[in-house]
Amino acid sequence: MCGIAGVVRLTAEPVPDLPGGLAAMNRLIAHRGPDGEGWWRHHDDRVGFTHRRLSIIDLVTGDQPMRDEGGNWIVYNGEVYNYIELRQELGVENFRTTSDTEVVLAAYRRWGPRCVDHLRGMFAFAIWDESRQSLFCARDRFGIKPFYYAVAGGSFHFASEIKALLPFLPSIETDLDGFKDYLSFQFCLAGKTLFKGVQELLPGHWVEVRNGQLTCRRYWEVYYHPDFDHTAHHFEEQVASLLAESVRLHRRADVPVGAYVSGGLDSSAVASLVAADEGAGFKAFTGKFTDEPGYDESGYARELARFSDFELLELDITDADFVENISKVIYHLDFPVAGPGSFPQYMVSRLASRHRKVLLGGQGGDEIFGGYTRYLVAYFEQCIKGAIDGTMHQGNFVVTYESIIPNLVALRNYKPMLQEFWREGLFEDLDRRYFRLINRAPSLGAEINWEALGPYEPFETFRSIFHGDNVGKESYFDSMTHFDFKTLLPALLQVEDRVSMAHGLESRVPFLDHPLVELAATIPANIKFEDGNMKHVLRSSVRKLVPPAIWERTDKMGFPVPLQEWLTRPGPVRDFARDIFSSQAARSRGLVDNEKALAGLAHEQRFGRKAWGLLCLELWHRNFHDRAGAFQRELRQPINQEVMS
Repeated sequence: MCGIAGVVRLTAEPVPDLPGGLAAMNRLIAHRGPDGEGWWRHHDDRVGFTHRRLSIIDLVTGDQPMRDEGGNWIVYNGEVYNYIELRQELGVENFRTTSDTEVVLAAYRRWGPRCVDHLRGMFAFAIWDESRQSLFCARDRFGIKPFYYAVAGGSFHFASEIKALLPFLPSIETDLDGFKDYLSFQFCLAGKTLFKGVQELLPGHWVEVRNGQLTCRRYWEVYYHPDFDHTAHHFEEQVASLLAESVRLHRRADVPVGAYVSGGLDSSAVASLVAADEGAGFKAFTGKFTDEPGYDESGYARELARFSDFELLELDITDADFVENISKVIYHLDFPVAGPGSFPQYMVSRLASRHRKVLLGGQGGDEIFGGYTRYLVAYFEQCIKGAIDGTMHQGNFVVTYESIIPNLVALRNYKPMLQEFWREGLFEDLDRRYFRLINRAPSLGAEINWEALGPYEPFETFRSIFHGDNVGKESYFDSMTHFDFKTLLPALLQVEDRVSMAHGLESRVPFLDHPLVELAATIPANIKFEDGNMKHVLRSSVRKLVPPAIWERTDKMGFPVPLQEWLTRPGPVRDFARDIFSSQAARSRGLVDNEKALAGLAHEQRFGRKAWGLLCLELWHRNFHDRAGAFQRELRQPINQEVMS
């Protein structure tokens, strides 16, 4: 696992100061690969790559960037888990190393852009094709590994992290459309970022740069075409089999692997499978807020450790940890996404990195199998409407109001969500109802200078994804999970990648194996969500892997942070937030009125995201906007000419 970066000139001229630019990129992503670095410059300086390496597999790996006999060069970040099988298919005799990097390069030489169809795993890479004089870049199907790019100064720059692109931008400015997305969802849509001029290569896409032109294509899609020919039992067996196979492939490493465990179903199932194969010495890691009642779920993780007989290392996370580390978290994220869970994930990753280099986790299970409580909220309203209209039993609903009632206890902690959901009425079109359920912008008022944000409406982008051609129009459940799969999941994966790589740790996510995802998309919603039971088919599939206390849970909270308690009572977090919001720099922002943000701290709701979102934005401004000069100075740092020659 590693970090990559590079540049290609869009004209026939050399890239200005190519060595200095590559060196600046390399320094800014050095944390991603503490075990080595590499460079390559084309003979005419029109293209160059740089690479940081994290060593986790004891193979004859060769160096990166890597060259083949045809003069093509690759810089690569990821793990292709079927590299052994691909080596056999491509001809073992053709390989000089045993690395998956060389396999990807050989696959491109054999199949061209179609090489990505053959790769099973997580990856982001760039290949210079000498014969075509083109740059081919691709990202894995789900966005597990990052890839950002910017066209600036007549060149195409790319990197694993945005911070490596900032020295080349004419200025560091906020993308207003991305900012509007953030206010609504706490992530950006359709490849936007919070930085003007910086794009994200979308999951399942590739981009080619040739003759000064960019061509972008989608190479993979998940299709929600329900399979009504098979029984629930068939799907349960298939899910169990594919998950076990995926975990087996994700364990390919010549260092001991560990696991994250949260006490929830997804991470518990993965950890149980890994523990069974790893045997003695297997370690798993969890975090907890023991000082705050209602925020400690570590008891479930301990129950799993006893059940599956492995060592569990636990971390007590405190308010002092928040003050010390939250700015570092935002720096590593590049821009804030998703919720407060990034902070405890960062802390647990730091603990895990002292014991392991590779960890497996349960990310993706909620989006694939339907694990978010808001799906139950949305269906509850649909059931009410169907009961009133007398259409409940006409086959258009996944669940009936009679069957959903026993499961509504899961909504106990979501009363504020229900109040907001129904604040403006009931029974709108499905897209507007789900948008209202996830839209966080209404909680913001005078804190935001709305007039400065322009005419863009996030709802229109939301609707284009919610009504994707790959989703059947009859299933509300599939539309909701599809939107989260395409938007929220990549945001969570951004967190997963950054907080692990901040500590030189590789995080793997076995649920995001495309055969398993493609199967899950064909499972009819009435099986996935039977009687309002979230993740019903997955729960049935992994029942033997976890103890009853976890299998029967209906109150999983994710990784909640006691931010409301910390902000509304005397202590280090409240003092920290007040200092941040009341600083001269904070009070001078054009898009956010931080004086009003400061005044609102005392009114933050439990599990609310308003203060979190505004605090993250201010820390983001401090880390990047206010340090624009420092990023520009990276281009003027001395370099090791011997290494770059």
